[in-house]
Amino acid sequence: MIRVRRDDEIFRAEGGWFQARWHFSFDRYYDPENMGFGRHLRVFNDDRLVPGAVWPMHPHRDIEGITYVVEGEFEHADSLGEDGVLPAGSVQRMTLGSGAEHSERNHCSDIPMRFLQMWILPAERGLPPSVEQRVFTEEDRTDRLLEVVGPKAGGAGGPVQVHQDARVFVSRMSPGTSLQRDLPEGFGWYLYCIEGDIGLNGEKLGTGDAAKIEGEREIRLEAAATSELIAVEVLV
Repeated sequence: MIRVRRDDEIFRAEGGWFQARWHFSFDRYYDPENMGFGRHLRVFNDDRLVPGAVWPMHPHRDIEGITYVVEGEFEHADSLGEDGVLPAGSVQRMTLGSGAEHSERNHCSDIPMRFLQMWILPAERGLPPSVEQRVFTEEDRTDRLLEVVGPKAGGAGGPVQVHQDARVFVSRMSPGTSLQRDLPEGFGWYLYCIEGDIGLNGEKLGTGDAAKIEGEREIRLEAAATSELIAVEVLV
């Protein structure tokens, strides 16, 4: 079963210094039909910060915070001292476990910054807070499904590890490219078309569209134009 969510159906938040698309209930947005996806994906936000904007330090606990940098330079700071700047294509996992604080900032003073942030519920509570991050290039993800987050440590060049049986894939597809993924038994996808024109098992997705995919054993993707996508694979 594939349930497509069109761009104009996804909640929009405007804050002056930020713009956001909240795919699931978050902050002031509440929708009992969109409380997350599957057993473990709780939040999926598409955030844009104006030049120099800062999301102030704030606390969380018992979530795996996954960040994917779409455009610009993402500056991170936290109570663990793991500060730094990540370019577009980078992925960060912050285990907030027993509790930690973090902030996000647009490192650039002259261009906007865009990042996707996901919360995955961990397999166990109270884990020691930690951060892992990795830079992936456009070439790394071109015309393939690149696993950037997974349940096992990937080593140099591999996915960052999440403390859950979950994966995140990204891809930049050239026009006419086809990709396929055989889903493991019991798993589904939350797919987001960051930009482009994608065929998904016969459905059409354009820029800003998303899809909840359950009960499908095979994912077939076809690009009608240059397309960027991200998919979260979790138990459903």
